[in-house]
Amino acid sequence: MGRRTSCIIALVAATAVIGSACSKKDKDKPEYVAFGEYVNPQDSLPRVRYFETNLVSLNDRCAVRKVKLNTKMPPVYVNGRPVGFC
Repeated sequence: MGRRTSCIIALVAATAVIGSACSKKDKDKPEYVAFGEYVNPQDSLPRVRYFETNLVSLNDRCAVRKVKLNTKMPPVYVNGRPVGFC
């Protein structure tokens, strides 16, 4: 194996490692739970599932502004259950 082939193999391996790290990071981000699952029929706002604990938020709307929860805000855990914010 030549030096050029070794460099190409190292580059491919590094790309694979970086790609797997990025895809794992995307899977760990909080996401909105689909309508109908953990949602009251009268409500139109989804809850948030936090993957670090695999729990769904207790609330479906922000307690302050009464709008949809923000997935970028970390939850506060009350008795081990997540409460989301806007």
